[in-house]
Formats: sequence, structure tokens, C-alpha cells
Amino acid sequence: MSLVRLNIKGISYSQTQNGAYALILSEVDGERKLPIVIGAFEAQSIAIALEKEIKPPRPLTHDLFKNFADRFEIQVKQVIIHKLVDGVFFSSIICERDKIEEIIDARTSDAIALALRFNAPIFTYKNILEKAGIYLKPSPRKKDKDETEQAILEQLMTDDTESKKKTSKSYKSYSLKELHNLLDKAVNNEDYEKAALIRDEISKREK
Repeated sequence: MSLVRLNIKGISYSQTQNGAYALILSEVDGERKLPIVIGAFEAQSIAIALEKEIKPPRPLTHDLFKNFADRFEIQVKQVIIHKLVDGVFFSSIICERDKIEEIIDARTSDAIALALRFNAPIFTYKNILEKAGIYLKPSPRKKDKDETEQAILEQLMTDDTESKKKTSKSYKSYSLKELHNLLDKAVNNEDYEKAALIRDEISKREK
């Protein structure tokens, strides 16, 4: 079976499951998106790895794994989402040490959090993408089907987008100095979702 490379498109709050997030993966050479429901902790860890400017005061679990692997010269070469059973994705982490390759079973959310920290590519099999992937752009031959799939993705992303819009408005009244102080406090309190929103407001002002 042929492998398809994926990129991370974003993370959004899932309306379908309380306290869960939807990780949206995008096909590199195509238009399909692969939404995967993950927990809040894993979503936070992935978001921190994507936000290079936010440095936690203490290492998170995935950062600890990265430090441990670096110390013992273990490299994560790639992550493969290899199975889908009853809506649950199964993944493998392909590691290498002393030119010996090992395959480690992992939850998909953990595997992706580690892939980001090792700059390792993420893949899935073509049949999994065909089964669970959705299209964002309508096609003349599959217009009705794609519009339904687009609505599903929009449903996954709507809550998070609206939430961010409402929250970001509350930071507009703060001065730049106050925002930097709030950012430091949010990072120290390990509230990384709040830190990302404050950092976005700072970035808008400093452009």
C-alpha cells in the first residue's frame, strides 16, 4: 500500500465531543483533509510545538521524551498512521539508534506531538485517507458529497474560531507592555492556549 504524506493544517475545538479537539491533517499533494479527535492535553502539546515562540518553563511530557531521546541518540525518522478501527486511528513511530530501526506503537496524538519535535514527516496509507479523508474544495462531479464534507469540517472548526475571535477582542484594550506581562504570566502558569492568543495580539501590534 502506498503512503501519503500529511501536514498539520490546524487544531480546532470539536463540537461533537466535550473537552476534545480536532486535529486537521492535510494531504501534501492533494486536497483531502484528515480530521482526528484528540484530547485537550495532546492538543496543547501539539500547539506548543507549532508555536515556536512559546517556551514552557518546564518540559512537557513530549519535550521530556525528546530530551531523553536526544541524550541517548535516538531519532524519530517518521510517523505512520497505519490503521483505522471504529473511528480510532492507530499509529507507529519509526525510530533509529545506531543505524538500527525500531517500530513503536503509539496513540496518533502522541506520535504527531513527537513528530513535530523531531521534524519528522507524517504519513498515512492511501486507503485510510480514502476512507476518512474529506474534501474542502467542491468538485463538479462530486459537488453534493463535497459540500456535505465541507460542512462537517466547518462544524469541527466553528466553535474554536468563534471562541478565539471573542477572546482576542478582550486583549485589544491592553497596552503592549501589559500584553507582554500577561504573556509571561500565562506561560508561567502553563496556560498555553491563552498565551497563544496574547501572542497573536502582540504580533498584530508589532507588524
